[in-house]
Amino acid sequence: MVKFSVIVPVYNTEKYLSNCLDSILSQTYKDFELIIVNDGSKDNSQDIIDKYVKKDKRVKGYLIDNGGPSIARNYGVEKSSGEYLVFIDSDDDIDKRLLEELNKEIDKNKCDVIRYQL
Repeated sequence: MVKFSVIVPVYNTEKYLSNCLDSILSQTYKDFELIIVNDGSKDNSQDIIDKYVKKDKRVKGYLIDNGGPSIARNYGVEKSSGEYLVFIDSDDDIDKRLLEELNKEIDKNKCDVIRYQL
């Protein structure tokens, strides 16, 4: 089991998706899986997802019929194996130390839930 499952729902965000995924894969804390759920995108998002699945064994990509971000996130939760879930929007990029800082907080305070803003 990995420490974190990072779940990214995707819908037509080809312009931002690579930046988002690069920011996740460049984390200083490496014990995570990246679950990308394509919510029926009509653009080239799936091609980008396929590239990242081939590039890194921590990345898992799924394609579902369009149902909205909540359905995509819940699908990602079902596929996750992490002890903790982290949700990132596909048009966001995160600081390379985010998971490291979350891990420190969890270890220090024995947290079940951490809420943060980008």
